[in-house]
Amino acid sequence: MAKKILIVEDEDLIVKVLTIRLEGLGYKVLSASDGEEGLDAVKKEHPDLVILDIGLPRLDGNTLCELIRDGEDTRAIKVIMLTGKHLMGDMENSFKAGADLYLNKPYEWPRLLGHIQQLIG
Repeated sequence: MAKKILIVEDEDLIVKVLTIRLEGLGYKVLSASDGEEGLDAVKKEHPDLVILDIGLPRLDGNTLCELIRDGEDTRAIKVIMLTGKHLMGDMENSFKAGADLYLNKPYEWPRLLGHIQQLIG
């Protein structure tokens, strides 16, 4: 069965590019455009990995990451923060929230893919 990846991102172009690339490699890709929609998708779909932006409408990425980590049936889900926030404090906050990895936009595809393969195969 294909590994499931949820992309929670409010920039449509990033979602489209990641979806095309990941589906081309055999992953099942779901997406949400804000934090609340992302939380609903996490609870309903139980993805293997969430690729998460910090600056999301309705519920920010760090709060969503904390909620994923606090959920008994969701805490094992891997989380990659993929964000345009470049300050050291942003990275620290994401790791405190429970992120497995923090990558800045613009990202390098081979590097992101390598991390995805390390986390979920």
